[in-house]
Amino acid sequence: MRIKTNALRSVRNFFDDELKTLYSSEEIRYYFYLCCEHFLGIPKVEVVGNLDYRITESKMLKFSHAVKDLKKEKPIQYILEICDFLDLSLHLTGDVLIPRPETEELAQKIMNENKKFSGKILDICTGSGCIALALKNQLPHTLVQGFDNSKIIVDIAKKNAENNLLNVDFFVADIFTYETEQWFDIIVSNPPYVLHSEKSQIKKNVLNYEPHQALFVDDKNPLVFYSKIVDFAKKHLNPNGKLYLEINEKFGREVAELLKNNEFLSVKVDKDFRGKDRFVKGEKNKM
Repeated sequence: MRIKTNALRSVRNFFDDELKTLYSSEEIRYYFYLCCEHFLGIPKVEVVGNLDYRITESKMLKFSHAVKDLKKEKPIQYILEICDFLDLSLHLTGDVLIPRPETEELAQKIMNENKKFSGKILDICTGSGCIALALKNQLPHTLVQGFDNSKIIVDIAKKNAENNLLNVDFFVADIFTYETEQWFDIIVSNPPYVLHSEKSQIKKNVLNYEPHQALFVDDKNPLVFYSKIVDFAKKHLNPNGKLYLEINEKFGREVAELLKNNEFLSVKVDKDFRGKDRFVKGEKNKM
C-alpha cells in the first residue's frame, strides 16, 4: 500500500492502516506525531489543525520508510535516531541501549539526593551518556566523566555531549581492566544485568534490535559487573562518597550484601515506579 496523497491526513491514514495489527491506536498516533515533529519540524498541536498540509515526495518517502521499519518492530528511537531523556535530546543508534524510564528515575534520584553538589562523578558503562549528561545538566558545578568499552559507543556519548552543549569527559575503558589514580565523590552505573535465561520474556523489538552485550549476563555469574564495579568504587570513592547502581529486580538482596561485604554503609535497595527492586545505593566508609 502507498500513501494516497501528499497531505498529512493521508499520511496519518497510511500509518493507521499499515500498523493497526501491530500497535494500539494510541501508539500509532504517537509514532505519527513523533515522525511529523522529526521529519517536518511540526509539533503535534500544529499537525492536528493542519492535516491538509502538503509535504514533498522526499518527506513522504521518509514516512513510508518509518512505517516499513515499524512493521518490523524496530524501535521508533532507532528509526529516528533520537530519544528524550529528562530535559535532554539524545542521538541514538543500535550500538547503544535505548534509555529506560527506570534509568531516568536513577538519574533523578541522584539529583534529588545531591542538590547543589559540586564534586566529581563517574558513570561506568555510560552507553549513550544519558546518566552522565543528565547529571551534568542539572548539577552544572560537577566534574563528570563516563566510560564504555567501545569507541563507537563513546563517540555517540561525545556527540550527545556536543549536541546538548554539556562538558562531560567521555573515554574508552573496560571496567574489568581500567586503572586510574583518580578519586570520585559519586560513582553510578547501569551495567548489563538481564540473564540469558530471561530472553524468552524480552519483547522482539528489544531482542532483535538492542545490543545484546549491553543487556545480557551469564546466568552462572549474574553479578559479574557489580562485583567489579563495587571493588573499583571501594578503591576510588572519596570518604563518604556514594555508589548508585541500577539492578535486575531479582538480585536486590545479593547486590546489597555485596556492598555491605565491601564495607559500604547505609546500603539501601529502592523500588522503581513499577514497584520492583531496581536501585541499590551505598556510602563509602570514612576510613
